Amino acid sequence: MKYQTANDAGYISCHACGHVQPHVLPRAGTHQHCHRCGSPLHERNPDSIMRTWALLIAAALLYIPANLLPVMHTASLVGDEDDTIMSGVVYFWTSGSWPLAIIVFIASILVPMLKLSVLSLLTFTAQRRSTWRPVERSKLYRLVEFIGRWSMLDVFVVTLTVALVRFQSLAVITAGPGAIAFGSVVILTMIASMQFDPRLIWDPVDEDKHKPAQQSQDHPHE
Repeated sequence: MKYQTANDAGYISCHACGHVQPHVLPRAGTHQHCHRCGSPLHERNPDSIMRTWALLIAAALLYIPANLLPVMHTASLVGDEDDTIMSGVVYFWTSGSWPLAIIVFIASILVPMLKLSVLSLLTFTAQRRSTWRPVERSKLYRLVEFIGRWSMLDVFVVTLTVALVRFQSLAVITAGPGAIAFGSVVILTMIASMQFDPRLIWDPVDEDKHKPAQQSQDHPHE
């Protein structure tokens, strides 16, 4: 099945408002601007791969203290206690609240790890201009976009616990440095997924589809 992309047809879309318009080659040192919102137009997000790698590396470095440092500090009449994400999961599991333990484990440990792994895979294959399974990689990108919002669930649990305990005046709970690191990981991965341009997945595929036609035109049969 033959198809033609908007770029092949001489059109370009605005990344800000989505308006599709004819692509006019500007003069050197200038950019074409959107007719509707005035934003500069680009065929692909500038430096998408480099920005995504920088954000992913920063998120991966912060992922270590996010799991090792305490996310919650409890001060009560009994004493002080620091809890990490994993210790919270273990506490919920041993106390019989296994559904909550599973939810916190998936949202706070499994989802960020999978998101970092998937975005790294997408960025690496796009940088190598790989044609490997473009449909599946596009689905992975949409999956990362969908589940990214649930990564803040652990921060919400800490906030809710702090509010409930302070309301009952049983103890004083404050967020630890691990919560800050974890929130930074979530924010960085969300920005990384926004910086990654999924159209880079399909560029090598489109080039391979055009190569046979160009070769047949350059070397016609005699």
